[in-house]
Amino acid sequence: MTFNSRKAQELGKWAEDQGRGEAFHKAVFAAYFADGLNIARIPVLLDIVQTIGGNPDEARAVLEEERYKDAVDRDWQRSWRLGITAVPTFVHNGRSLVGAQSYQDLSRFIASRGEPQGLF
Repeated sequence: MTFNSRKAQELGKWAEDQGRGEAFHKAVFAAYFADGLNIARIPVLLDIVQTIGGNPDEARAVLEEERYKDAVDRDWQRSWRLGITAVPTFVHNGRSLVGAQSYQDLSRFIASRGEPQGLF
C-alpha cells in the first residue's frame, strides 16, 4: 500500500513547532507501517494529533490553510538537489545509502567515510 504523505509532512512541520514533532512522526510511522492506516486521510491525521496531545481543530486549520506548504516544498527541493528520490535515504560525505538498513550496514557506511554530515 502506498499513500500520499504530503499532508502528514505538513502536519509534521506544525507538530515540530508545537514541540510534538518526535511524537507525531513516531505516531504516523506506527499508523502507516504497523496499523496500515491511510495517512493521506485527514481524519486519520487528526486522530494521530489527538493521541499525541495536540489540538485537532488547530491541525485541521493548518491543513486547510496550507500553513506549512512552503516549508515542505523547501524540504522537497533540497531533497531533489541532493538526489534523494526515496525514503529512507542516508546522506554522508556526498554519498548516499538508500532503503532500510541494518545497524551494521549503517555503521560501516558512516565509518568508511569519516565524520557524518547529516542523515535524512
